[in-house]
This record gives sequence, structure tokens and C-alpha cells, in this order.
Amino acid sequence: KFDIINLKYKGVIQMQRRLERFDAKLVQSGLDALLVTGQNNIYYLTDFWGTNATVFITKNRRLFLTDSRYTLIAKQSVHGFDIIESKDPLKDIVKFVEVDKLETIGFDNQVSFAYYQALQAIFEGYTLSPQTNFMEELRMIKDEKELATIRKACSISDRAFTDVLDFIKPGQTTELQVANFLDFRMREYGASGISFESIIASGYRSAMPHGVASDKVIQSGETLTMDFGCYYNHYVSDMTRTIHIGETTDEEREIYDIVLRSNRSLIDATKAGMTRRDYDKVARDVIVEAGYGDYFTHGIGHGIGLDIHEIPYFGNSDETIEAGMVLTDEPGIYLADKYGVRIEDDIIITENGCEVITLAPKELIVL
Repeated sequence: KFDIINLKYKGVIQMQRRLERFDAKLVQSGLDALLVTGQNNIYYLTDFWGTNATVFITKNRRLFLTDSRYTLIAKQSVHGFDIIESKDPLKDIVKFVEVDKLETIGFDNQVSFAYYQALQAIFEGYTLSPQTNFMEELRMIKDEKELATIRKACSISDRAFTDVLDFIKPGQTTELQVANFLDFRMREYGASGISFESIIASGYRSAMPHGVASDKVIQSGETLTMDFGCYYNHYVSDMTRTIHIGETTDEEREIYDIVLRSNRSLIDATKAGMTRRDYDKVARDVIVEAGYGDYFTHGIGHGIGLDIHEIPYFGNSDETIEAGMVLTDEPGIYLADKYGVRIEDDIIITENGCEVITLAPKELIVL
């Protein structure tokens, strides 16, 4: 009982800290209020998960609006907000805007055009300010609860990968069967579902970085790339392992070794304060120096959390990575019409390095 109470207390404290960070960002932004509509962003601020919710936060108010289906659930999970049962949340929110004499209302610029038209009609006479990544920037740095949840999601993927090795039968098993096996096995281990459509690509199809599973039969002598992940308590895992079926050539072993060295070089070099440009460059340089730079055709990685792809992304940027970010490290080499190799880990950035949280084996596996 004490442990359960302690966990709940820690959860409330962490949620308060998120709201404090939100309040500071709201003041810094110059907005009078922010309208939060994305399901993941609402969950981040309130611990509420449902298909109908709107959050409206000003410097003096925190409003949570939902319909009658979710009122009781909201009263149990949402703390620090005035909970309002509403059939038309925007019309109810504008009443508070009028009373508090607010002027500039922020909103997520990813809303649908129809929703934007509704905003214009309801908030006529007020300044609507579209916001890019307001909430996502807050979500970049994960707290202890988030990190523990992501570690669990990764452990589920690790176990499923180990199990799928015994499932694959050359000449019999299709890519779709592998995808379905991973999906159901991860659910058996506690996942609520897959975090994206699994990329299961064998033989020539493994040269397609996003070659989703097909009905192709996996044959002896082929490369097999498996890029998959799961949701656990709304947070994701995302890992890739490439294995070989049957005999391997010298070239295949060389390519695999280059990608593995690239993956490990980034793990060895990464720490808080590193620029996003260098995060990509460290891993890319290994592949470029080996003569395969033209065949590494995508970025080195991205953030993960409540979404499978979150900021930061990596390109020619002097912005730095920070402790508490969870990033992917996914170098690859893709030889068109032949095969491809990608190895992907999820890592937590720390002040002095990083913690690898996808622990499935990366050494060359030949079935």
C-alpha cells in the first residue's frame, strides 16, 4: 500500500512540475492563454486519456472540458483543473475569455482547417496566434515517470525480438507473418498495440528503408530488416535489427560491420550539449569514410515519447541535445535491388553520455 501511495504522490508532483514549466513558457510566449486540443498533449498535462477533451490554460485559470461520457473519469484522473462538462467547449471557453478580458489566444497550428474556421467564428474580435511545437518543446525532456515507461516499452520489444528468431522459417514464413507475430507477442508482454506499422523487409526489399511487411516469403540467403515498436501506457518504443538467413557473403558482413560501428560510435560520443548537427555527423562519418555515404539516405534519428516521431530531428542545426531527451540512433546502408542493413537503438541522453534502453543483441545473427 505504501509503495502505491508513494508512486501516486510522485506522479502528482511530476504533473505539477509539468504545469509549472507550462506556465513559465506561457508567460515567456506573450500569450494570454493557450488552447490545447491534441490527445497526447492533453494527456501530458492532465493524465487523462480519451477521445473528447479540450484544455484551456490562462495565467489565472486551468480549464478541462469534456462531455458526459468522460466526466467521471476526468474527476478521477485530472488534478489542478476546473472540470467542466460541455457539449460545445469553444462556446464555453469564450465566456471565460470575455470575463477575464483576454486578447491573444494561442492554439496548435496542426488543427484541421474546419476546426480553425470554428475558432475564427467563436473568437471573432480576438487575436488567434498559431503555435508551432509549443507543447512538443515541453515534452522533449522526459521526467522520471516517462523514462521508466519508455524503458518498459523497450523491454517488451526486446523480448519480442528474441522470440521471433525461433518463429522465422526460411522458405515458409512471410514478412506479414513476422509482423503479426511481433504484434501479438508484444501484446502478450503488456503492450497496448504497435507504435507504427512494422517495417519487415527481406531480400531486395530490405533496401527500402520503409518497406512495410508484404506477403513475400523470407528465403534462405536473404537479409531481413525488422523495424518495429509498441505502445506501453501511451509511450512508444522503436527499434530495428537486421539479421541474415542462411549463408552470408563477405560484402554482407562488411556492410553489417560498418553500420554496427556507426551505431556504436554515436553511443560512445553522445552526451548533453552535443549539437544536433554533430549527432548526425558522428554516425554518418563512419559510413562516409567506409565509402558508402551515398547509401545512407535518411537522418540519423529523432525523438520519441508519446509520439513515434517527436522533436528533435537532426540536420544542419547548432541547437543542442539535452539530458532527459530520448532519441533514436539508426544508421543504415541501402543497396538498391540487393539488400539493406539498419540497426536502431533508443537512447536516453545524460549529462555525461547516454543510456541505451533497447538491449536486444546487435551482433550479426545468422539463422
